[in-house]
Amino acid sequence: MKQIWHFSVIFLFGISVGFSQTINDSLQVDSLKLKSIPRFQLDGFVDVFYAYDFNEQATSKRQPFLYNHNRQNAFNLNLAFLTFKVNASRYRINLGLQAGTYVQDNYAAEPDLFQLFNEANVGVALDTSKKWWLDAGIFASHIGFESAVSVDNLNLTRSLLAENSPYFLSGLKVSYQPKKSLQFAGLLTNGWQRIKPVVGNTLPGFGTQATYEPNSNWKINWSSFVGTVDPDSTRRMRIFNNFYGQFTVLKKLTLIAGFDIGIQQKLRKSAAWNTWYSPVLIGNYQLHEKFAIGLRAELYDDRKEVIIPTVQGTGFTVQGYSLNLDYQFYNSFFWRTELRFLQASNSIFQSKSGLSDQSLFFVTSLAYKFSKQLKRRDA
Repeated sequence: MKQIWHFSVIFLFGISVGFSQTINDSLQVDSLKLKSIPRFQLDGFVDVFYAYDFNEQATSKRQPFLYNHNRQNAFNLNLAFLTFKVNASRYRINLGLQAGTYVQDNYAAEPDLFQLFNEANVGVALDTSKKWWLDAGIFASHIGFESAVSVDNLNLTRSLLAENSPYFLSGLKVSYQPKKSLQFAGLLTNGWQRIKPVVGNTLPGFGTQATYEPNSNWKINWSSFVGTVDPDSTRRMRIFNNFYGQFTVLKKLTLIAGFDIGIQQKLRKSAAWNTWYSPVLIGNYQLHEKFAIGLRAELYDDRKEVIIPTVQGTGFTVQGYSLNLDYQFYNSFFWRTELRFLQASNSIFQSKSGLSDQSLFFVTSLAYKFSKQLKRRDA
């Protein structure tokens, strides 16, 4: 696996260098020709972190329901990726390779080869106006407002809501954008956050998304998933909905209000269902050009342990609060620190002395993100 990773990184950097060397040799072309020439882009991200859980767990890995910044009392690489992109008038291609503890934890069910890919997809426009697109491959999930890229989120760590819903999917996505402010999508996937389908399952997952964004300060989104995480012999249907609104107030304050709710059959073909839900409220205030402060309040209620199992099987009901301070160096470097407190209805959190109903920890991260347009040599 390491050899494949090294070869792939060298391959991507080779492409970028090859295109970059032609900057001074690029030719002048007319505007019509420019529209047909594909644009090449290289995106990169590195997130190095240190976390300390005051429960002082005996193991280096922290709480099992967290998939980001989930190591104790040591410096680690949460996520690093390099993505090569091709964007043309009627098609697009993305190939991203990744590494880090996020990959180890969140892709644990996937074969080693698949764990390499942060994304790998191709898309084609289905009409001349480019309102309809078809994308296929591995791509970011349509669910939620927080991605695996920490600097793109209002808080350093992810909400419980985000950590326990899909970060990635694989399959087909059809998107339609009738106007700039409105977008719809339908998905056919290999399941709930799966690249390789569950062995013995022949039912694909189905997803929808509707986004309304009348201006740069308002965004309202509804996403859904219908499918199963079981083989056919024990199939329990899962129906899940994610709602959120994102609002910018007075240019400096950004607010997100989100709500997840899901149901899953208790048994195959059962008329009885288990329910879980999670509301969250997040705020981020820009104190200065380079300084920002973030707050979060959340609740995750999974009493029947559909999504998050506990050691004692007593149900997962947790409320949480977090405070983070962000500082941006230059345009590409980000230093973010967060203090987070979780309170459970019973003793479910791992600690050195056993189980506790509280978890207090802090995480600090230094991250670098870049996006570079690559020039090409015209024939």
